[in-house]
Amino acid sequence: MIFITAKFAVRPEHAEAWPEISRAFTEATRAEEGCLWFEWSRSLDDPNEYVLVEAFRDGDAGGAHVSSAHFKAAQAELPPYLAATPRIVSQSVDQDDWSELGEMKVD
Repeated sequence: MIFITAKFAVRPEHAEAWPEISRAFTEATRAEEGCLWFEWSRSLDDPNEYVLVEAFRDGDAGGAHVSSAHFKAAQAELPPYLAATPRIVSQSVDQDDWSELGEMKVD
């Protein structure tokens, strides 16, 4: 799978509204056939930063995502709400779901 984590620095005046601002993009991405997950979290250290954790079945699914109409719309619509260019880590990993964190096993 393609595993991606991205950090979005949102302008302070838009930070509270970011879930709604990004909702159409989020819902459309989650509906993609190859999307395994697409989850936003808000930073505990910086209330203006949102972290996106996403995964796609494979490179083809990731390519379909960045070629989609909703991705192109997000490229045009979301940057005015951002304080900086998002930062990203993207890696191919040999698995298709989350693994257990064995060091904190719950019985």
